[in-house]
Amino acid sequence: MTAQTSPPAAPATGSADAVLEGLDPEQRQVATTLDGPVCVLAGAGTGKTRAITHRIAYGVHSGAYVPNRVLAVTFTARAAGEMRTRLRDLGVAGVQARTFHAAALRQLQFFWPQTIGGTLPNLAEHKAPLVADACNRLRLSADRTRVRDLAAEVEWGKVMLVDPDDYVTRAAAAGRGEPGGLDLPTVARVLRTYEDVKIDRAVIDFEDVLLLTAGVLEERPDVATTVREQYRHFVVDEYQDVSPLQQRLLDLWLGSRRDLCVVGDASQTIYSFAGATPEHLLDFPRRHPDATVVRLVRDYRSTPEVVAMANAVLSQATGKHARARLELVAQRPSGPKPTFTAYPDDVAEAAGVAARIAAEIAAGRSAKDVAVLFRTNGQSQAFESALADAGVGYVVRGGERFFSRREVREAMVLLRGAVRGLDPDHDLREEARAVLVTAGWAQQPPTAGGATRERWESLQALVILADELAGTRPGSGLGDLVAELDERANAQHAPTVDGVTLASLHAAKGLEWDVVHLVGVSEGLLPISFAETADDIEEERRLLYVGVTRAREGVHVSWGESRTPGGRGSRRPSRFLDAVRGQAEGLGRGARATARPARAAASLARCRVCARPLSTGAERKLLRCHDCPAGYDEAVFERLRTWRTDVAREIAKPAYTVFTDATLMALAEAMPDDLAALARVPGVGPAKLERWGEDLLATLATD
Repeated sequence: MTAQTSPPAAPATGSADAVLEGLDPEQRQVATTLDGPVCVLAGAGTGKTRAITHRIAYGVHSGAYVPNRVLAVTFTARAAGEMRTRLRDLGVAGVQARTFHAAALRQLQFFWPQTIGGTLPNLAEHKAPLVADACNRLRLSADRTRVRDLAAEVEWGKVMLVDPDDYVTRAAAAGRGEPGGLDLPTVARVLRTYEDVKIDRAVIDFEDVLLLTAGVLEERPDVATTVREQYRHFVVDEYQDVSPLQQRLLDLWLGSRRDLCVVGDASQTIYSFAGATPEHLLDFPRRHPDATVVRLVRDYRSTPEVVAMANAVLSQATGKHARARLELVAQRPSGPKPTFTAYPDDVAEAAGVAARIAAEIAAGRSAKDVAVLFRTNGQSQAFESALADAGVGYVVRGGERFFSRREVREAMVLLRGAVRGLDPDHDLREEARAVLVTAGWAQQPPTAGGATRERWESLQALVILADELAGTRPGSGLGDLVAELDERANAQHAPTVDGVTLASLHAAKGLEWDVVHLVGVSEGLLPISFAETADDIEEERRLLYVGVTRAREGVHVSWGESRTPGGRGSRRPSRFLDAVRGQAEGLGRGARATARPARAAASLARCRVCARPLSTGAERKLLRCHDCPAGYDEAVFERLRTWRTDVAREIAKPAYTVFTDATLMALAEAMPDDLAALARVPGVGPAKLERWGEDLLATLATD
């Protein structure tokens, strides 16, 4: 395994100069520019966290910063926890590294009694019950899919600072469609009633924490002054993901101060559906003409082959993000070329990927250094089954939180109890193992899978953390391990579990592995079928870029040409692969010689029956010419038409607004048997999938 060539970590010492050791010239510029507005444009793998933590540490050790007057904000508890850990290793304690919500909630809890009076209302953990109550009050049906859509719309409206009274105009301009299958005026009524429900229940929601904090700072100059005196220096990580609401709060925290450092990469903007916008990052030099702008482009994470692929993915990017594209420069030695493999179907793809991973592990690679990344969570199941059949352990990212697992909670109780009366000279590694054995840990993993394996992997993660703590902080004892676990539990910063990671591309953001398998990289999945506008397509391209840049050494791209074994091989590799396929030496082992290049644009799509170019949207939806023989059962098509008529009558709308005939034909030909496959059928958008997906599957499955 090739060693990473990132500069060595600076020693945890009180010397300011020592903090700068090992930084490259651009990172050093970030670390030593302590005053005024600073904008760091940092590409994937270029050491942005290293640069900003060393900047804070240099500021503290040089006397320019007082630790408790520095507020560093980011977007996940895990990232905030990692930042605190790095700062502590650099000899800096007391810096507030938090998420936007955690920082705001802390301030709101402190100032609420003196500004509003009484106790801060309870924080509602979920919006769904509140939305359902609002629908019931308006005598609207409140099925699960509608409630989910409307809850997302509540969140969007708040982070975009859209008042319910302005919702119709703003939502129409943003192309929000018909959330929950409701027209925009009705959605606006739901949003107003939702606020009434919260008042009646005496609760606030997640976004209210930011809104209320901003309101207090705006209306009480004395509170704003107190906060600005407390925090003199601000650092914002992942600035490309800031929403208008978060920017409003940040502006209020700053006041007239200039001590702001922002870090981001417009090419990693993948959460626009939740209100994230890179405009604040892109416009930073315009809003702050005297800002110092530093570009980090030296990629210490990935091999030249991976970096070249990442650059190629973005080489055809268009739109506002393209002007901020950073051309990465690899710093590591050369490695294997990316592979591109076409499988006959999804089942074969999952089995092939699992076999490749099993071979890698047998050759000595650790399972935790491998990831399988996909566009939708529905793709996970096939790879879970294939890995289990291959005897490979795995972890599904986004499942039950690590510190909520029963075995982890029990282990922490045992570790905490063992601290009392412990000989301080005991070796942390040995002592941790001795305690965790009583919780069920063993030196060798169990041969069984399922819950038994998952329990062992959780305990093994604690063993690994003890080893890491002993290595990075010599002299640490069991009490230090317990303190580290308590801090991580509060921040939900889970240690690494030794298993292949299965995750969506969205969930993989901020993580990295030696080898990444990008699966299902075909038209209809990446870009996803409901990405229709140019902006939507470009965000899908950035998702692939994020996936590629998670890899340190190897990238394996694959797709299935049909959904099920024996199916018609009509799927095409993603158009995003056009610029990168030439890097591979052929198609890779197991690839089909007939694999077709991805289309560059919809106008190049060809009929899967006669290979002639397709000219209409309906033909492209069917992937065949209108006069070529259909590949579906007429009885299935008629059954779908009957279902559509019934639905149209129920919602009092024309039948074509439910689904067009072309979409029904495509459904009859594809015969999807789960929601993930249904989502890949052109014409089945997310709202319709949520509203009618289960009914459609039941109709298709009827004999």
